[in-house]
Amino acid sequence: MRRAGRITAGARALAGSMVRPGVTTKEIDKAVHDYIVSQGAKPSFLHYAGYPASACISVNDVVIHGIPDGRVLREGDIVSVDVGACWGGFHGDCAATFACGSVSPEAERLIAVTRQSFFEGIRFARQGCRVSDISHAVQTYVEANGFSVVRSFVGHGVGEELHEAPEVPNFGAPGRGPRLIRGMTIAVEPMVNQGTYDVRVLKDKWTTVTVDGKLSAHYENTILITDGEPEILTVTEEN
Repeated sequence: MRRAGRITAGARALAGSMVRPGVTTKEIDKAVHDYIVSQGAKPSFLHYAGYPASACISVNDVVIHGIPDGRVLREGDIVSVDVGACWGGFHGDCAATFACGSVSPEAERLIAVTRQSFFEGIRFARQGCRVSDISHAVQTYVEANGFSVVRSFVGHGVGEELHEAPEVPNFGAPGRGPRLIRGMTIAVEPMVNQGTYDVRVLKDKWTTVTVDGKLSAHYENTILITDGEPEILTVTEEN
């Protein structure tokens, strides 16, 4: 899991470094694919339930599952990149939202709040806590900052399968759901909208957008529940 996580984090970092005006989402996807393969791993997303690419690249009002294509990134876009890699039969899964050039102060704040909400959540990713303790912390932080958390999609267990039990929502009352125990590996992934939390899936059955056309950001890491502080597995070797 640690090796799969490092490869996945490396792919995310590479994708983020490519987010700039003039680059297409398909070019980023190809780089992600080639990097994962070069590390002796397989892209977890490619052909998963029919998904046609190695990365989900979601721009502006696209919440998740944006399919890479010839779209050219422009100054002011915000770009969410979600990647997964399978190594030795185990998966890593992570995501982040990147600014394309100079973005609006509100877009910058959305990205920052989304990222920090992850860290607020994993304060409760400890043995003996319950899944919804993470959920409640994410929701409380996001809503205190004037944004909303997506309800239709949630985090999840991850390991030999890309998506496993338990579900890890980003909302809800504390003290509910499975109790966290040492050795569990879960993907915590706040999806945060500038406006309403309502989303809709487009005709391609993948691309998910905000219903009000406002911005959305995404941040995710695969973590390990330990005897103490959680261990983030999707980190690069340099970190």
